[in-house]
Amino acid sequence: MSIVVTGATGHLGRLVIESLLAKGVPAAEIVGLGRQVDRIADLGITVRQVSYDDRDALTAAFTGADKVLFISGSEVGRRIPQHTNVVEAAKAAGVGLIVYTSAPKADRTDMKLAAEHLATERLLAASGLPHVILRNGWYIENYSVAQALAHGLFGAAGDGRISAATRADFAEAAASVLAGEGHAGKVYELGGEPFTMAQLAEVISRESGQPVTYTDLSPEKYIEVLVGAGLPQPYAEILADSDRAASGGALEVPRADLENLLGRPVTPLAAAIRAAIH
Repeated sequence: MSIVVTGATGHLGRLVIESLLAKGVPAAEIVGLGRQVDRIADLGITVRQVSYDDRDALTAAFTGADKVLFISGSEVGRRIPQHTNVVEAAKAAGVGLIVYTSAPKADRTDMKLAAEHLATERLLAASGLPHVILRNGWYIENYSVAQALAHGLFGAAGDGRISAATRADFAEAAASVLAGEGHAGKVYELGGEPFTMAQLAEVISRESGQPVTYTDLSPEKYIEVLVGAGLPQPYAEILADSDRAASGGALEVPRADLENLLGRPVTPLAAAIRAAIH
């Protein structure tokens, strides 16, 4: 069996490879693709420097692969052409199964961030390739505990519940799909223990012993704060829109799919925050 992991040099990709190795998949059967290949050179797998912009290189890298984990690109606004390259390359290479990391409720949310993911899901459906959709929820790591301790938490999510989970949990779930069978055609909505931003502030306060508060803002004001902190305007707008959608429940999903793939409970929020502090 040959498993190719795209985006392997990012945080999620490396964790997936580590989880595959822990599950007993031989290193010789794993290929990691990415741009900064030095980041995974220590894992003992085959490593190839490949960009989502190079369809020919992707096709060559996918040739002979039984399964491909297609980790979505990180360049918002460029995902559709890049993802088209990945899907077309997988089709040309005759990949047996492609597993894609999408966004929560991609087919029924108005969250702007989900639009490119839905377009990719449709590309996969049109390709005829056997595929699995992993609609990964928010990473707990999206929320910087260090910044929260220094400045508090800010956002525009209101009382919306966010089913975030650790990046490691999402990676282990992806590895379970890649190492297992019977997943083709499935769509998994993946999320962890739900919390509001105010509850997140409470957990950080309790675990750190330092008071942390959450300040809820309008999306417009939140954009101002993010830009003032140095984020590019387009990225700030995406984050604020995601919070706006979260306020209406867009980021809350049951944890059953994630726990079924893990074969255990999700990592508790308090444990994740405790690990980030220590």
